[in-house]
Amino acid sequence: MKQSSKQNRKTSFRIGKVRGDLRGKIWYLTYHENGKRLRPKIGPDKEEARQMAARINSQLESHTHSVFNFEPVQIDDLQTRWLNHHEQVLRSSLQTIRRYRAATTHLINFIAQKGVASKTSLFQVGHAEEFVHYLRTIKVAPNGHENSQKRHLLDKGIKYILQCCRSMFGYAIKRRHLSPYAENPFSSLDLDRIPIENAKVISIFSPDQEKKFLETCDDWQFPIFLTLMLTGLRPGELTHLLLPEDLDLNVGMLYVRNKPHLGWQVKTRNEREIPLIDELRDVLTISVGDRVTGPVFLQRRYSSGSVRPEINDHSEKQLEDLLQQRLAQEETASGKAINRNQWLNISRTIWRDSGALKTDRIRTEFIRLTKQIDLPQFTAPKSLRHLFATCLQDGNVDPLIRSELMGHSTSATNGASHGLGMTATYTHSRPETKRKQLANALLIRLAVQIAKTWYIRYSTKFNNLDDQTKFKGNMWHIK
Repeated sequence: MKQSSKQNRKTSFRIGKVRGDLRGKIWYLTYHENGKRLRPKIGPDKEEARQMAARINSQLESHTHSVFNFEPVQIDDLQTRWLNHHEQVLRSSLQTIRRYRAATTHLINFIAQKGVASKTSLFQVGHAEEFVHYLRTIKVAPNGHENSQKRHLLDKGIKYILQCCRSMFGYAIKRRHLSPYAENPFSSLDLDRIPIENAKVISIFSPDQEKKFLETCDDWQFPIFLTLMLTGLRPGELTHLLLPEDLDLNVGMLYVRNKPHLGWQVKTRNEREIPLIDELRDVLTISVGDRVTGPVFLQRRYSSGSVRPEINDHSEKQLEDLLQQRLAQEETASGKAINRNQWLNISRTIWRDSGALKTDRIRTEFIRLTKQIDLPQFTAPKSLRHLFATCLQDGNVDPLIRSELMGHSTSATNGASHGLGMTATYTHSRPETKRKQLANALLIRLAVQIAKTWYIRYSTKFNNLDDQTKFKGNMWHIK
């Protein structure tokens, strides 16, 4: 009897609500949580088992989740939860959510076709590696349309899919959908080291190409592309500029602002101000004319002044009020609350009806111009943003000011702080410093000289017109 009791003391222990038992050479813990009996496997080390038992008991006593309490879910359910988190909590853009859904749906399809582990707790690194092989074999439509010709995924696309899956499983770890101490199966793939051999190279204009491009622009295109060249704006930022809040021609400053009340936000949420060099300010003065409200850049059909937008001369507040009216009308007509996608569709209609230029139109015009001057390798207007950043580099603009002008994060905790660390938090770029450094970097460009010529040509034509023929708030076209 004494021998048995001594043996039990060697093969078991209790710490509060947790009992430890030795089975063979492995220690197990037993306890109850939320009405469930849990029996996690620890290992051969008794001291490690006792430390874990003490930790779990402390968590049970404080009514927090124990380390071994987790909720495995189906991976398709995980996708739904992750996307809902992005939409409802993080308020990611619907475009971003659509990309995330499309990327992670490849994983759902892989699981269904291959019959591999469908639960988060069973999906291992080996499954992730098998998924990579699967991605190398499938064909997809590049534009997402079913009738389009399908092709194999590019390296860049495969890497993006794997990054999305890694992010999704990172969410699973935080929400305790993976077993304790389980690693992210996609982190083990070392995605950052995957080469992108077939990535498309971003080309930027040489000085001669820049000159040829701008000289080919018509008088409606010129202010648009000159602004992109000399400010580094993203096309979506340019199309959502409003008068008078976003453009102050008196002080020569352009402001990139979030407009969530109108269904649009900056890609990075980072608002910024960009000084305008005199030559660009002169061009924009002609382009805007005497308009005081509405989009800074109008659709081509409204540039002649003969046709006005359906929503004309509305302030930002009036546009917001109109949006709320249309939302209320839609809810009344349907009898139910509208979802976020419907809300954004109505907001896009407001922008369109106010005459705002569409982002896709900028790309179309850009491609048309580059083909016209025999530069088909230039297919994306974002190359003008690359050109702007490169000119800042060539002009030795301060790294912090470069980040601010580009709208990149300058947080001390972000990798884009350019090694400044906490100094970036305490450093504040004065507007006059930004203006001086930007002017020094841009004034040597041929685009500036062309802008001067364009403005002189327009000014001469304008001054020769009598008052009756001067336009009212829209550009007129020089033949």
